[in-house]
Amino acid sequence: GELESTFKEEISVYFDINPHDGLLETHDVDASLKEKLRCLIFIPIISRTYCDPNAFAWEHEFKAFVERASTDQFGLKIKLPNGNVTSRVLPVFIHDLDISDMELCESILGGVLRGVDFKYREPGVDRPMTKKDNEEKNLNKTNYRNQINKVALAIREIISSITHYGPKYEVVAKEVFKPLSIPGRNRKTALIVTSAIALILIIAGVLFIPKLFKEEVHTEKSIAVLPFVNLSNDPEQEYFSDGMVDEIIDRLYKVGDLKVISRTSSMRYKNSNLTLKEIARELNVSSILEGSVRKNANNVRITVKLIDAGTDTHLWSEIYDRDISDIFSIQSEVAQAVARELKAVIKPEEKNLIEKIPTNNLEAYDYYLLGEYLRFQRTPESLWKAKTIFEQVIEDDPEFVKAYLGLGRCYGTLAFYANLRPAEAYPPSVELANKALKLDSLSSDAYCNIGVADLLYHFDFEGAKRNYDRALELAPNNLEVYKHYAEMSFFKGRFSEAVEWDRRAIALDPSYSVRDGLYAVHLYKAGEKDSAITLLTKMVGQYPVCHYYLGAIYLFEGEYEKSVEELKKTLAGFSPLSVTHLGVAYSRSGALNETQKMLATLLKRAETEFVPNSMIGSLMAETGRNSEALDYLRKGYEEREEFFLLLMHVDTVSYANLRSDPEFIEIMGKVRMEKR
Repeated sequence: GELESTFKEEISVYFDINPHDGLLETHDVDASLKEKLRCLIFIPIISRTYCDPNAFAWEHEFKAFVERASTDQFGLKIKLPNGNVTSRVLPVFIHDLDISDMELCESILGGVLRGVDFKYREPGVDRPMTKKDNEEKNLNKTNYRNQINKVALAIREIISSITHYGPKYEVVAKEVFKPLSIPGRNRKTALIVTSAIALILIIAGVLFIPKLFKEEVHTEKSIAVLPFVNLSNDPEQEYFSDGMVDEIIDRLYKVGDLKVISRTSSMRYKNSNLTLKEIARELNVSSILEGSVRKNANNVRITVKLIDAGTDTHLWSEIYDRDISDIFSIQSEVAQAVARELKAVIKPEEKNLIEKIPTNNLEAYDYYLLGEYLRFQRTPESLWKAKTIFEQVIEDDPEFVKAYLGLGRCYGTLAFYANLRPAEAYPPSVELANKALKLDSLSSDAYCNIGVADLLYHFDFEGAKRNYDRALELAPNNLEVYKHYAEMSFFKGRFSEAVEWDRRAIALDPSYSVRDGLYAVHLYKAGEKDSAITLLTKMVGQYPVCHYYLGAIYLFEGEYEKSVEELKKTLAGFSPLSVTHLGVAYSRSGALNETQKMLATLLKRAETEFVPNSMIGSLMAETGRNSEALDYLRKGYEEREEFFLLLMHVDTVSYANLRSDPEFIEIMGKVRMEKR
């Protein structure tokens, strides 16, 4: 019905009218299946059990359609009027998928798996949505009729694109093919095909709607800039070669027609043994820029090569042998040459941004690169050094915008990695961002930094959203903004929304999910425990902080021995949150003496640095000192510096024996009221 009201002309629809026809078994199938594989758009109903390489539907429907569509007159990927590209496989999601299942689907499709959501979610509930469901109770906040309409409009857009931009095709007589019902279903089949009832109701698939989400860009316009090799006979110059990569990526970001992998993801491949093809496959890009840097006194030689990762052929290369004073011209020329070779359109305003000179003080610029190099190491020692360097750079050049932003980020990062008091971290960060905006009103990073302070210091969700919106408007590919949107959704208790923001970032940069453990935390809170644990287990080798996240999940799940095992691995870097949760885990496993030690550790550190009162109170409660625990909890609320910790920490696992205490209820009631 929705399709008929959307299209003027008639269209042919093939669908399974019998959800128990056993099409997932390895047996003879009605001939109508062959007709389905010739259809224009294939609409699989994706559940957890769909992605099974041993299932008939996977091998003979999903894979078979992809193979056929990839070689027919239209091709698997279709160009839309707005220039984006979509697939003729249009999935409808009725369950959240494990990461391994998503990766399996994406390996067949050759791109990011995107679809319209027909999932109904409540805490502990993950099932297909029905038209009787209350959208206010659904954590996804989706409306059944609206989702069906999105499907219909999606189909209309892809068919219209083929009609106007693709080869002509013949209209097939309107019929409905009904596969024969075949006995022999097993239990897995029952789970999968029952979900196909949704297909009877919607008779269609999904397009990654451009109006709602950022669409997959042309693969020929996607690039990763790998770390440049430092050929200077001085390992101390490593910061300079890394800095060149950062600056070229920053200029490529300005080109809206390019998909550019972030610096954080690219740097993971420093000294990697993977081939360019393997790296490109992991990052889902079609081209790689690699190079080398040799700096000697005032002379610099930068060699760059642009490579088609699919064919391993050189698209373009250049050697820049110039005076250091020409460094900004080199960066600009490289970025524009790459865009030109990838046939990306550079708008006039983008060209101006690419060619903009950040500072006329080359000494200050060199020092700035060193500061950024240290900031990215994210250790307390490196962050304090970076802070001092940025302060010196600003003194040398008060109009150097990036130096203000670097110093501002240092303050914010010190709050997390060096226990700097929020009152000492976020107000200076905002002040620096405002100074940067006076010099450059179009700085996306400045608005992003202000939004972080709005969220984590002022607890102003509307202010944070306003600044994040502006940051994303100025730089649509700024993944840091996506990360902070996800963080804000998480603090508001909208866990599925947080995961959605993460997945939008993953669509731009496939390695986003392994930057830190926050995506896994969001998955866990959204009900995807197994996916979260699988992801964190893969990440602990490269990101030790993931031991904490794993330990916290095991603690919340009541698996106290596993929790202790993971949390003990985080003590070397001292985090009040790690110590607190380890103390709780010890207590719940019966090792109260160890909990006492953790409490003593927090109290000792609180004498010289910021330790949230709510965390001290948490361990006070675990050791039976309830009155003192409430004093610390009240102090934490009144001091306002740890409001978001009260929102998230206290409401999870702590203060278990005080849940019915009137004063505890009063304090947390105030917190929740202010949150609303």
